Amino acid sequence: MSAGQIHATAIVHPGAVIGANCEIGPYSVIGEHVTLGDNCKLHSHVVIDGHTSLGIANEVYPFTSIGLKTQDLKWKGGTTYTRIADHNTFRENVTVHSATNDGDATVIGSRNHILAYCHIAHDCRLGDHIVMSNVGTLAGHVTVEDHAIVGGLAAVHQFCRIGRMAIIGGCSKVVQDVPPYMLADGNPAETKFINKEGLKRRGVSEAAQNALKQAYKILFRAGLKNSDALARIETDLDALPELQHLLHFIRSSERGICK
Repeated sequence: MSAGQIHATAIVHPGAVIGANCEIGPYSVIGEHVTLGDNCKLHSHVVIDGHTSLGIANEVYPFTSIGLKTQDLKWKGGTTYTRIADHNTFRENVTVHSATNDGDATVIGSRNHILAYCHIAHDCRLGDHIVMSNVGTLAGHVTVEDHAIVGGLAAVHQFCRIGRMAIIGGCSKVVQDVPPYMLADGNPAETKFINKEGLKRRGVSEAAQNALKQAYKILFRAGLKNSDALARIETDLDALPELQHLLHFIRSSERGICK
């Protein structure tokens, strides 16, 4: 990498691995164990440290901090990791923390759009094509599946899961799992309906959308226990892939689902 792509005021540790055509802006600091893939662009005042890897073509805006030590008071030392894939955007003042326990990792997939002031805590696992709106906050060990949207100022409790193509309304307090394909809102958050607009935008078939509507009514409006509701969905509705994912998600929930 040519010296012209690293600003004179940036501090890049000699041990860092910097890919081809990366740009590192003014007053940025890159630690010893950091790897940047090709074509990453770091605007000014970016800090990336710890055992942290970014894939190709990630863009990181000013005052973002990635890979530093967990805030978890259970930290006992050791080597922890932050692993980020490709084509992500991290806007201003985002924080992404490393894992808590020796050998563990905070993991972020590809093509996610993380807006200003968002926080992704230790041991979170994010899939692909996720949008976190301004000041969205994920506590430790949160899982977010592909194509989910976290609204502005929403806060997600530790160990919760956000399902595929789910959307969380702004200012929501999420203390249980948000089922895939659903819209959750409120304080605490409740599942309001299917994420109709999101499903349409993602090209989910009319048949699947209609089946998810029926599943929503059985799960959230029929007054049934979850186990009975799931059994009824399997009996009454076609075994479409979207329904199979919904059923598996709910059955594997440890915190329960937002109702």
